[in-house]
Amino acid sequence: MSSEHLKEFTDANFVAEVMQSDIPVVVDFWAEWCGPCKMLTPIINDIAGELAGKVKIGKLNVDENSKYASQYGVTSIPTVLFVKGGKVVDQNVGLLAKAPLKARIEALLR
Repeated sequence: MSSEHLKEFTDANFVAEVMQSDIPVVVDFWAEWCGPCKMLTPIINDIAGELAGKVKIGKLNVDENSKYASQYGVTSIPTVLFVKGGKVVDQNVGLLAKAPLKARIEALLR
């Protein structure tokens, strides 16, 4: 993960970083072997930089951290969860282009 604004979420920090965050959070569930996940990474990196301070954006590797992937029913990756106030308010399964993904993230800020 190359972006200084992109967080790494794990089973150990998920509650504190995601569910108890005072700003909206976007969680990208991914794995190293997933082609569409690799295609989504630069898009997520760009958006994390552009919206730094307004929203927390990070990735959770499902191979290394399966607890919350299982808890939130993530069966296909990439899956992106949009969390506000400790609740999942939206989700996307599959690759999404930058403009529609950014629009959905900006909707969290309203």
